[in-house]
Amino acid sequence: MSRTPENWRSVGTRPVRPDGIDKVTGRAVFSADFNLPDALHGAVLRSPFAHARILRLDTSRAMALEGVKAIVTARDLPLIPADQATTDGQPPDFRDMSANILARDKVLYEGHAIAAIAAVDAQTAEHALTLVDVEYEVLPHVIDVQQAMEPDAPVLHDSLVTQGITPAPSHPSNIASRHEQVHGDVERGFAQADIILTEEFTTQPVHQGYIEPHACMARVASDGQTDVWCSSQGQFMVRAYCARLLDMPLSQIRVTPLEIGGGFGGKTTVYLEPLAILLARRSGRPVKMQMSRAEVFRATGPASGSYISMKIGALKDGTLVAAQGILCYQAGAFPGSPVRLGCMTAFAPYDIANVKMIGYDVVVNRPKSAAYRAPGAPMASFAAESLLDMLALRLDMDPIDLRIRNAARPGTRAAYGISFKEIGYLETLQAAKAHPHYSAPLARNQGRGVASGFWFNIGGQSSAALTLNEDGTVMVTTANPDIGGSRASMALMAAEVLEIDVSRVRPEIADTSSIAYSDLTGGSRVTFAVGMAVTQAASELLAKLRERAAMLWDTAVDEVTWRDGCAHACVDGKDVQLSLASLAAQAGKTGGPIAAHVSLNAQGAGPGFGTHICDVEVDPDTGRVTVLRYTAVQDVGKAVHPAYVEGQLQGGAAQGIGWALNEAYLYDDNGVQLNPGFLDYRMPVASDLPMIDTVLVEVPNPRHPFGVRGVGEVPIIPPLGAVANAVSRATNARHADLPMSPPVVLKAIQRAARKRR
Repeated sequence: MSRTPENWRSVGTRPVRPDGIDKVTGRAVFSADFNLPDALHGAVLRSPFAHARILRLDTSRAMALEGVKAIVTARDLPLIPADQATTDGQPPDFRDMSANILARDKVLYEGHAIAAIAAVDAQTAEHALTLVDVEYEVLPHVIDVQQAMEPDAPVLHDSLVTQGITPAPSHPSNIASRHEQVHGDVERGFAQADIILTEEFTTQPVHQGYIEPHACMARVASDGQTDVWCSSQGQFMVRAYCARLLDMPLSQIRVTPLEIGGGFGGKTTVYLEPLAILLARRSGRPVKMQMSRAEVFRATGPASGSYISMKIGALKDGTLVAAQGILCYQAGAFPGSPVRLGCMTAFAPYDIANVKMIGYDVVVNRPKSAAYRAPGAPMASFAAESLLDMLALRLDMDPIDLRIRNAARPGTRAAYGISFKEIGYLETLQAAKAHPHYSAPLARNQGRGVASGFWFNIGGQSSAALTLNEDGTVMVTTANPDIGGSRASMALMAAEVLEIDVSRVRPEIADTSSIAYSDLTGGSRVTFAVGMAVTQAASELLAKLRERAAMLWDTAVDEVTWRDGCAHACVDGKDVQLSLASLAAQAGKTGGPIAAHVSLNAQGAGPGFGTHICDVEVDPDTGRVTVLRYTAVQDVGKAVHPAYVEGQLQGGAAQGIGWALNEAYLYDDNGVQLNPGFLDYRMPVASDLPMIDTVLVEVPNPRHPFGVRGVGEVPIIPPLGAVANAVSRATNARHADLPMSPPVVLKAIQRAARKRR
């Protein structure tokens, strides 16, 4: 592109988001808002037990109830052969996904789906659930990850044998797999160390906190053509998963994405959609399904809980020479925790010559875990950043100076193997240290914590189409649900290439039959990867506009330039121009409608780094923690829409603060969840938080036309460590177990006081 950042007219500005007015006025259509005539109500029967064998399942009484139109159980799901469970050995495992959607022989957690019913209304469907006869053999269960790893723990899957161990074990286990990552020689590194610190850490499963529950509508025509309307992070993902689970051709399914009321990774899989399709097929009528809030908590994936044992070694000047960790992550009832990502990200911000990480993926009698912004990284970062704070205290060294001494820079080989190119981690540390927050005084019972975080960011398959409307406005069509303001970013990038005002660009998100395939919205990929498709499509559209103008002027295309949204040329000694509207009006004379489409597999995503500062005050009599001040600094590459980038940082910080201080799934002795709702599951509200300050560091990613690197994942990684370090400094006691609820903090204060005495 010929234009430079100094004269960009759209990228970097803050217009109102295109979907904003509809959302704040209530006109936006979410899944629960969508209705079809004659639609049935779908409901799901769920297990009351954490672990039980299904001895008998009889739906005849429920089916006989007036108003019940269809019932499905696991018998109605195709059996997926073991050798076809995955695609090229990569996740997800569709056998497990099928067994999670409807339990076959055993229920593996309280809330596990057993049957689904479609009836004329909600009351009839709920009554029918009570008429399904189920006989269980209750089995011992295990909730805690460390207990699940014990040799005598109740085994969830008789066929599950630990992968990644040589020789392969011969007995089933709850340890699904072992992952090892080695960089350098840790034994030699620790032998060089002057100081070695070790600690054990635990975190609990936490909910993503999306406001909108899972919901969908399905309709199946007499010829088998199937329509699904749903709230998800990827309509192509929903289509592919439903086709695989139900043994249907992809071409037979069209998925239309509705607005999404939050996802954060929790809507990157399917729960209701296959059931709605089965019920609609059987009943011959559309079926609408929506989870209650309790169902969301009991039957969908939280972030994994974890147990982590970690050790670091350093020289007297603070140089890190070795790091080692054992990470054990709860996968829930089926394998697939993000423990591998935890191993890769824990020490990625640092230049450490010797690192060894071992990760265990462990099944327990809880709902199958799901992604939650930077899956696996917050827990690992919490452990690593806590150890760095302990080292800074031991050395009496400024915690940011310690990180600067060891910071990864361009050319650093990361602990997980790659060598970084253009990164801005050091710049985030420098900006954090220079921020007025870092030098502000603290009072008694107050503490300040610092922590950093890293996320890879990804590209992936993406599509975009630009169409010139008859009035000279431009449609930008993409395939990724907007979960963070991406429509605004797409419009801004298109407007920048075309040199027009963003108000003349209208972005839309298409269904699976209206645009080429795109990977789902996740991994901080959309503004980078889909934005790359949009800018390329805009450039192609621009080339076509110049060609059309050349045809109208009967001149060479090389003589036509584009400036300020118009084609310009010198014709017969005169400067002439054609606006977009003029070109659109005369498109019929030059070949017809003007449009461009680009599909690509975007490469070159720039990794993201952030550094957070947190001030807290701890009540020594109650253990209550008050967050006084919070600043999030992040290298964002280029903020296409700075307001929404700031919102991403603030939102991630708020979620991470809740993870650190209050949030956890609580269970009774029978494995039944005690807090399946926002009343008892304590998420932060506005009164719990200060204004979260943000600092946008912009180190451009040269592999994107506008320097973009993903921003959505990084903000949730540092808060766990930053808050824990602040509380630890305020109380003079190390806090290694999350959440740091008032009773937990008070016990730590009292324990530290006894030690001092």
